[in-house]
Amino acid sequence: MKPTERGGIAILGTGLAGLGHAGGRSEQEIIAQAAHRAVVDSGLRMKDIDGILTSSLTSPWWVMRMAEYLGIRPRFSDSPMFGGSSFIADLQIAAMAIEAGRCDNVLICYGSNPRSIPSSSRVNQMRAELDPQPYEHPYKPFNPVTSYALAAARHMHQYGTTRTQLAEVAVAARQWAQLNPDAFSRDPLSIDDVLNAKMISDPLTVRDCCLVTDGAGAFVVTREDRARAMHAKPVYVLGTGHAHWHRQISCMDDLTVTPAVDSGRHAFSQAGLTPVDIDIVELYDAFTINPILFLEDLGFCKKGEGGAFVSDGRISPGGAFPMNTNGGGLSCVHPGMYSIFLVIEAVTQLRNEAGARQVAGAEVALVHGNGGVLSSQATAILGTSQ
Repeated sequence: MKPTERGGIAILGTGLAGLGHAGGRSEQEIIAQAAHRAVVDSGLRMKDIDGILTSSLTSPWWVMRMAEYLGIRPRFSDSPMFGGSSFIADLQIAAMAIEAGRCDNVLICYGSNPRSIPSSSRVNQMRAELDPQPYEHPYKPFNPVTSYALAAARHMHQYGTTRTQLAEVAVAARQWAQLNPDAFSRDPLSIDDVLNAKMISDPLTVRDCCLVTDGAGAFVVTREDRARAMHAKPVYVLGTGHAHWHRQISCMDDLTVTPAVDSGRHAFSQAGLTPVDIDIVELYDAFTINPILFLEDLGFCKKGEGGAFVSDGRISPGGAFPMNTNGGGLSCVHPGMYSIFLVIEAVTQLRNEAGARQVAGAEVALVHGNGGVLSSQATAILGTSQ
């Protein structure tokens, strides 16, 4: 089968490094460590990697720097920047490159260290000032929080979503994180803790907002017809989709509807599946409103019903709908761009290697990444078989 068809590519090894606090190591160092772990886990050697996809919040030359640092002379390389959704969107790009014969084994990697080396955050702030959003910059929004607060406030006004329902997302994420030894925040967290935390941008408190941590992740992709010989448990990419409609939040037609409507439809169509076929869901949860919007737009519930959908422990460990099983960006890790960790957690679950947080019988996972301010949306459906 072609790599761009259902199950045409597979994820082999994965690797993590520097989660939480990288101890002063550079971005390149922790990415290299994650990349070497992923390549070894794939049954390959670094010299077998002939394609690389990576992006950075701090450097426009990142793919060249990382290839040099890893000793790779790639036949194919790219550094697409779709914000936090980039590394799920990269699956589609990798499939096209492999099908075109430009490469065989693609390394997708990312890392950043804004917690241990705050200068990286200052670089991001400087870049934002050099590239202002023309319709918003004059009003000095505290972005990205202000933009997500607008979406949350609109959803609350239009559909009756409550702050308690937003808080349910954060509390469930923390409960999953308490089962994950790699998670950064594992202290108990209650609904009241979220509601009574410092307000950042109404209606979002600090506990409605993602972590700022260090961390790096990597995984290797290859053709499906080679995957089984390389790895005992390849995870197949059954469907992908990517869409973006806007850059600035002020240019959204509807603050409650995101391009996940399109990315999800494409991924489900390629996979030949529907939401009822999904065993676990890993959604980009930079803010508590995000999963509520994405659950609606991806078809897991009707528009306006996301708040009720996440309530009453439904998405918590032991609930009927396992979601963000590593603790998510709210409690596990969030080094600026997060979607690579969604893929790695889904692969870990599908291989039955998640330890105390393992979801029994998981065979199909949906991962969904978000970039910008609800701007770029990327969806992939992964499975243990084709």
